[in-house]
Amino acid sequence: MVVKDFVIRDMTAADADTVGRVGFEAWAANPVLNAYGVDMMVRIRLSFRRFAQEHFSLITIGELGGEIAGWTARDGARDYISDLWVSPTHQGLGIGSALVSATLREMRSEGLKRARIDTHAANESAIRLYKDLGFSIVWRGMQHSPSMGMMVDKVKLQQVF
Repeated sequence: MVVKDFVIRDMTAADADTVGRVGFEAWAANPVLNAYGVDMMVRIRLSFRRFAQEHFSLITIGELGGEIAGWTARDGARDYISDLWVSPTHQGLGIGSALVSATLREMRSEGLKRARIDTHAANESAIRLYKDLGFSIVWRGMQHSPSMGMMVDKVKLQQVF
């Protein structure tokens, strides 16, 4: 589903607080990710804020009616989509799909041969979205999460162009 009044644009430094809040709210609303206790919630909230402030040039945001509804980032290798976060109040509207699709178009225009993305192995809705967008699972296993400071069960997916 595509929504009206939806705009994809580059993030600016002025968007950092809102982008950090949207990322944290999306993380906290996911029962797979938020089951790690209050201390983890504090750590992750700070991690989202810091990432948005320090890496705004890597972030693309999606606005709905002038409000930041979600964002994606390419932190690390150019063929890697490191983040996709959609505000819980805007999930199910096609915003995540639109953001990832825009990022994939950008990657293709840069001449990249593949795109990579990963998620928590129990995040079935994200895995389904990525598969619907043409990604295939290429790996599953335990991996250290720097933001969480612990090992988590991850799924890595890729799409070859």
